[in-house]
Amino acid sequence: MALAASSVSNLLHFAVSSDAKAPRIGSVQLLNWPHVLSSGVNYLRRGCWMKPINSQSQRNNLFVPLAVNTLASEVVEKAETVDYDGLAKHLENASPLEIMDQALEEFGNDIAIAFSGAEDVALIEYARLTGRPFRVFSLDTGRLNSETYQFFDAVEKHYGIHIEYMFPDAVEVQGLVRNKGLFSFYEDGHQECCRVRKVRPLRRALKGLRAWITGQRKDQSPGTRSEIPVVQVDPVFEGLDGGIGSLIKWNPVANVDGKDIWNFLRTMNVPVNSLHSQGYVSIGCEPCTRPVLPWQHEREGRWWWEDSKAKECGLHKGNLKQGDIPQLNGNGNGTPLVNDIFISQNLVNLNRTGIENLARLGNRKEPWLVVLYAPWCQFCQAMEGSYVELGEKLAGSGVKVGKFRADGEQKEFAKAELQLGSFPTILFFPKHSSKAIKYPSEKRDVDSLMGFVNALR
Repeated sequence: MALAASSVSNLLHFAVSSDAKAPRIGSVQLLNWPHVLSSGVNYLRRGCWMKPINSQSQRNNLFVPLAVNTLASEVVEKAETVDYDGLAKHLENASPLEIMDQALEEFGNDIAIAFSGAEDVALIEYARLTGRPFRVFSLDTGRLNSETYQFFDAVEKHYGIHIEYMFPDAVEVQGLVRNKGLFSFYEDGHQECCRVRKVRPLRRALKGLRAWITGQRKDQSPGTRSEIPVVQVDPVFEGLDGGIGSLIKWNPVANVDGKDIWNFLRTMNVPVNSLHSQGYVSIGCEPCTRPVLPWQHEREGRWWWEDSKAKECGLHKGNLKQGDIPQLNGNGNGTPLVNDIFISQNLVNLNRTGIENLARLGNRKEPWLVVLYAPWCQFCQAMEGSYVELGEKLAGSGVKVGKFRADGEQKEFAKAELQLGSFPTILFFPKHSSKAIKYPSEKRDVDSLMGFVNALR
């Protein structure tokens, strides 16, 4: 008996997804799926049969072998061309619920939600509201906060789902820790650790899918996420068929503001990570995440000791423009060509010789306040107004206010000799001491900086 392709696809999708515990990522094998035929915007997708592999016998999944055995000999293929650039433009003003519904409808059991344990729980709520079956996976790096693990458990119970956890390779983790210690990322950047604990497990997960759903928003990171579309061909990772174009990436909340996400979560009474009530906004691994103050951008709580130009762990590396990539680990020596900042007649622009002489002096005629900065750093840019105003207020007070550009070729010197950890770093050079005192706070408003100066001069 022949069935229409759409009816057969729906029947098999229902059978595979009907069990409360979704099959593991990578646990489905397609019998016939061609590689992508074009590197342009049009990609060929074929409907085809799935069968479970490496699966254990579970309650309520008897429909799967029944459906496969009945219909496997009658494979019906349906080819369609999808222009994902055009689709992204078409859905630009669509609601997250509409986008989620289309993603789940198109890819069925071959798509899964990537859940980080933060406010992206909104994705799971949107998926629930579509009424369609859905899958959820998460990366357990082994370094998450205990609150995040408790949150995972609460989400599973609230939605009656089983999150498909992906873990890093034990041998790789062992090699990294034995060779470099548990906290090497504080010394040489987070990219190596993230590659082992996050990127490679994600790569394995995505090789079992044809599409994935992320919680990326344009307002999360202006430097790297401001142009993400609601749907795209993944520029970095490969899907089940392998090769460029074999994986589609959906970003249903790309155009949603963070405050609107939180209004949605409160309205729908969705469980949230308890870390949010402690000042955490963007949540990652415990050693690399900290709370932020109300006026700080959410990404300032991630890898705070590094350059802030491109704060991505590698999961969304495709967001980075080519010029950003050398700065990924916060230790690049390239000097981006951007306009200088902190321009004022009340600020002294120190060169390498000037800052070296200032640091060596044991007795200075007057104390100095100096900011170590990089003009491309969004956090340096954010404090420019307050620092310039501070220079105006301190003019003629007996305190010199200066700046030293410490990126590029000067960065290693600044790290070794000037206590540079991340940009911006603010130093006070007392009148009768050679040792500079580092400003310890993330508050960079005029009053806070003035209080620091008045306490020391």
